Amino acid sequence: MRTAPDSALNLLVTGGAGFIGSNLVLTLQEKFPKAHLTVIDDFRSGDFKNLAGYKGDFVAQNLASLDWNRQFGNDRFDTIFHLASITDTTNHDQFEQVHDNVESFRRLLDFARPTRTRVVYASSASTYGAATAASSETSEAAPANVYAFSKAMMDNLAQRCARETPAWVIIGLRYFNVYGPREAHKGVPASMIYHLSQQIRRGERPRIFKHGEQQRDFVYVKDIVAGTICAMQGKESGIYNLGSGQARSFNDLVQILNQSLGTKFEPDYIENPYAHYQNFTQADLTNAKRALGYEPRFPLEEGVRDYMQWLYSA
Repeated sequence: MRTAPDSALNLLVTGGAGFIGSNLVLTLQEKFPKAHLTVIDDFRSGDFKNLAGYKGDFVAQNLASLDWNRQFGNDRFDTIFHLASITDTTNHDQFEQVHDNVESFRRLLDFARPTRTRVVYASSASTYGAATAASSETSEAAPANVYAFSKAMMDNLAQRCARETPAWVIIGLRYFNVYGPREAHKGVPASMIYHLSQQIRRGERPRIFKHGEQQRDFVYVKDIVAGTICAMQGKESGIYNLGSGQARSFNDLVQILNQSLGTKFEPDYIENPYAHYQNFTQADLTNAKRALGYEPRFPLEEGVRDYMQWLYSA
């Protein structure tokens, strides 16, 4: 990335009205107040309310059919953050998932290639499939659903482009189990932290799968945003894990939510209806720390406390 004062920075975020995207956009706006920001979103998995206070440009377009050159002409961006995708893992339309996620990325890369514009894109820890130990970036992709498959195909495409044009920096970020502000609009696909807190607030016992021993790398969105911004300075192409680096059980989560909300609800254990379910996720952060300087700041206790204060402060 070229060195430039904030006033000369031209940054674009796809999916900027979504959960992670909106948090990224508003943080970029705060961090680089003089930069020119552009958001692209079609609102399939975003909401305009997430961008309250946003001062930049907005393009309402479907990336799977967007003509980038016609839309932006000779505009040149310093970094394109590509967070747009169909994120609902319960959407089992294989054509829609793969076409929209992969072809949108292909069109973006075709636009960025001639100028070697830095691309930072959202991959996913779901590409690892079933795991029993911390996942490193060298682990083979083993997607268990079509969403994860589409992300694995995006990784393949990014790696091929990076090999063909070594001077072009393309950085993929495998987000683990992200939670935090501005996710409520997602409905069912919102984090279990959001849903369990809602159940507790309604006076209900939080429902988790038997027997609550499943473990997740729950990572606060503020850490994800910080890691994504770190990728603006990454010196070479690569795919990196972004998580908390810790696997915590569902039972732990219920206890932490009770502490944050001042309640004492016992879990309501239910059967797991999913045949293919990630019972364990944990990010090996060795490479992200080395290459990007990524250091998560929010252990689960602190992330949940901060989130609950934001969510229920009114």
